[in-house]
Amino acid sequence: MTFVAPANDLGTLPEWDLSDLYPAPDSSELEADLQAADGAARAFEAAYAGRLVGLAGAEFGAAIAEYERIGQIIYRAMSYAQLLYSGDVADSERGRFYQGMQERVTDISTHTLFFSLEINRLDDAVLADKLKAPAAAHYGPWLRDLRVFRPHQLSDEAEKMLHELHVVGTAAWNRLFDETMARLRFPLGGQDVTSAEVLNCLSDKDGARRREAAKSLGKVLGDNAPLFALITNTLAKEKEIEDKWRAYARPQSYRNLSNQVEDGVVDALVAAVKGCFPQLSHRYYALKAKWFGVDKMDYWDRNAPLPDDDDRKYTWEQARDTVLGAYGAFSPDMAAVGKRFFDNNWIDAPVRPGKSPGAFAHPTVPSVHPYLLVNYLGKSRDVMTLAHELGHGVHQVLAGAQGPLMSDTPLTLAETASVFGEMLTFRAMLERETSPKSRRIMLASKVEDMINTVVRQVAFYEFESLLHDERRRGELSPERIGELWMSVQADSLGPAFRFHDEYRHFWTYIPHFVHSPFYVYAYAFGDCLVNSLYSVYAKGGIPEFPAKYLDMLRAGGTLRHQDLLAPFGLDAGDPRFWRQGLDVVIGFIDELEAM
Repeated sequence: MTFVAPANDLGTLPEWDLSDLYPAPDSSELEADLQAADGAARAFEAAYAGRLVGLAGAEFGAAIAEYERIGQIIYRAMSYAQLLYSGDVADSERGRFYQGMQERVTDISTHTLFFSLEINRLDDAVLADKLKAPAAAHYGPWLRDLRVFRPHQLSDEAEKMLHELHVVGTAAWNRLFDETMARLRFPLGGQDVTSAEVLNCLSDKDGARRREAAKSLGKVLGDNAPLFALITNTLAKEKEIEDKWRAYARPQSYRNLSNQVEDGVVDALVAAVKGCFPQLSHRYYALKAKWFGVDKMDYWDRNAPLPDDDDRKYTWEQARDTVLGAYGAFSPDMAAVGKRFFDNNWIDAPVRPGKSPGAFAHPTVPSVHPYLLVNYLGKSRDVMTLAHELGHGVHQVLAGAQGPLMSDTPLTLAETASVFGEMLTFRAMLERETSPKSRRIMLASKVEDMINTVVRQVAFYEFESLLHDERRRGELSPERIGELWMSVQADSLGPAFRFHDEYRHFWTYIPHFVHSPFYVYAYAFGDCLVNSLYSVYAKGGIPEFPAKYLDMLRAGGTLRHQDLLAPFGLDAGDPRFWRQGLDVVIGFIDELEAM
C-alpha cells in the first residue's frame, strides 16, 4: 500500500496508547472483565427481573448503580475493540476481533435489557415515590431521559430480538461500509491513495491536482455506488420497519427524541438556515469565484485555497501550542485538561493506510479517559479539526464526574464544546495576524468551515430526509440517489458552481448517513448555538463567563438545552436565536466583501 507523504516535516505525530483500556486483544485482563460482566449480568437478571415495582427507593437506587457498574465494564471492553479497529479497519484480524466483541457484549447485555424496559412500565406515581430516596433521586436525569421513549417501547420479547439481531443487522452493514471505504484506493499522481488522502487533495493549491483528485474520487465511488446504494437502501428500510413498529411519526423522530430536542426546534433551525442560503453560501461562493476571476467554479474548487494563499503548513507542535494557547487564554483550567491528551498519548494523529478517515473523539468510560483520532496533514483546517476534537475530549473529561449513565450529552449539545474550541482557536490565530492579506485568507477559511458546518450539514439533512421519505415507496437506484444528491447540493451551494457528472456519487463516502441517520443537523445546531454563545462572551455581559461555561460542560447529560443556556440569557426555542447565530457568519462575509 502506498500513500502521499506530506510535503514537509510535520514533526512527531503521536499514536494513541490503548493500554489504559487493555494491554492486548488476547489479554487476561480483558477476558476477566468479560467473564465478570457476564456473571454480574446474569446475577442482576436473577435478582431484579420482574421485581422493580416492589423495590423500595433505596433498593431501586442500588439496582441502578449495579446496572451502571456492569455497563461500564462492557463499554470499556467495547471501546477498546472499536478504537483498535479504527486504527486499521482493513486489518481482517482486527475486524474479526471487533465483530467477536460485539457479539459477546450483546450476549452479556441481553441479561440486563429487561431493566430499562421494566422501568418504563412503572407508573409515574410509583416511580415518584421511589425517587424520594436519595440513592434513586441521584439518577433522576437518566430516568427522565429514558422515559421519553415509553410510548415507543415494544414488548420485552420484541426488544430482546431486536437487541440480539443488531450485530447481524445494522452493525454488520456499518462494518461492511467501513471496511469497503478502508479498502478503496484512488489513483492520484501515479500512486494509489486512501480516501482521507484524496479528499485532502480537494483543498490542494494546485487546481490540476484538485481536478485529478475529484475525478478519481468520483470514478472509484461511482464504480462502488451499487454496493453503497444497497447498504443505504437496506438500512433505510430497516429503520422504516422499526419506526413503524415503534410508532414514530417520521424518520427524524427518534433522533430528535434522543437529542432531547423538540421537532419544532429542529424545524426552525433547518428553515432558518435554508432561508439564509442566498446570504450565506450563494453569496460567499460568488465572491470566491470573483477572486478566482471566473463566473463559475468547478465543484472541486469549493475548498480550494484562495489564489494568494501561501498554503502554510503547521507542524504538530505548532498546532498543539496554538490550540492549547487559545484554550488557556479563555480558561487555564480548560487548557490543563486539554494538555493531558498530548502528554499521555490519548491522540492518534498520523495518516495511515487502513486507518479510519476523518476525525472523532471517543469518550470510552469515565473511569478511564477519552481518545481522539485525527488524520493530521498540517493544514490550517487540520489545526481547526484538532481544536474541534479536543473540545469534545475536554467536554467528555469534565462530564465524566456524572458517571457512565449521565455523562453522555445529546448530539446537539455534544457539538457545543468542540465548535467553541474551534472558535477560540480561530479568534486567537486571527488576532495574532497583522497582514491584511493573511487576515482575509484566515477569515475566508473560517467562513468556508462555517458554511461546511451549517449549510452543508443542513443540506445533508435535507438529502437524508428526501431519501428516507422516498425509500418508503420502494428501493432507490444508485442513479436516483445521485439525482437527489445533485438537487440538494445545487440548491444549497448555489449558482456559482458547475457540478460534473461524477459528483453525483459523492454521497457515498459520508459515514453519518450509514452510522447515525439524521445526526448531521447536530453540527449546524452546535455551530449556531456556539455563535450565539460566543457573541454573549465577546460582549462581556456575563460575569465569570468561563466558569459558567465549564459548569455547563460538567453538567453532561443531566440538564436539557433550555436549562444549560439559561445562565447565558439564550433560548434555542426562540426563532431569533438561530438568526443570531447565522448573523455571525453573515457578518464575516460582510467583512470579506469590504476587504
